[in-house]
Amino acid sequence: MTGTILQISVSKGGVPKNAIPAGTLTLTGLEGDHQAHTDIHGGPKQAVLLITAEGIAELAALGFPLTHGSLGENLTTSGIPRREWRTGQHWSIGPEAVIEITKRRAPCQVLNIYGPGLQAAIYDSVAAAGDPSSPQWGLSGFYAAVVRPGIIQPGDEIILVP
Repeated sequence: MTGTILQISVSKGGVPKNAIPAGTLTLTGLEGDHQAHTDIHGGPKQAVLLITAEGIAELAALGFPLTHGSLGENLTTSGIPRREWRTGQHWSIGPEAVIEITKRRAPCQVLNIYGPGLQAAIYDSVAAAGDPSSPQWGLSGFYAAVVRPGIIQPGDEIILVP
């Protein structure tokens, strides 16, 4: 499976995250990115958050005022269906970086700024149980650890490592 990194985003903490022209992935995340609640976000197993552009478009079509970076994702991808993402997968990004999907993201109340019902629209009990048959599978995104650091930029390919 192959897709593209559409946007790389960072913030001083919280949402939305804002686009940057390129980023350096380190073992603890994107250089320059910060989390508002470090007790539940960040760390080496949750170094970056990935969400598909297609998923964001689905939610925007439901009336939620979302754009790339709105949901707090560091990497907005395109071309890989959200239902194909699984924990344990390794993905190469650009010429250097490799990440490993570590867990599904459970949405928090910070996302309520985009309207009531967003949390229910992106995450249900079936997705929470780890079942990809959920209609909401992947809409909340996936956390990843950085296996091999590197410089990444929009337009880089993201490729599933066999």
